[in-house]
Amino acid sequence: MGEITLKGYICERCKHKWVPREKQKPMVCPKCKSPYWDRKKRKVKNAT
Repeated sequence: MGEITLKGYICERCKHKWVPREKQKPMVCPKCKSPYWDRKKRKVKNAT
């Protein structure tokens, strides 16, 4: 049986995985619609 490997993307915000329809880099995550899907969330420092 043959094996196929697909290249896809994963959202760093909601952890959604998908294979794009087009060759260009997606602008937003298709699930959470975040334009920052390729950047991890920053930890907030306490202001005390």
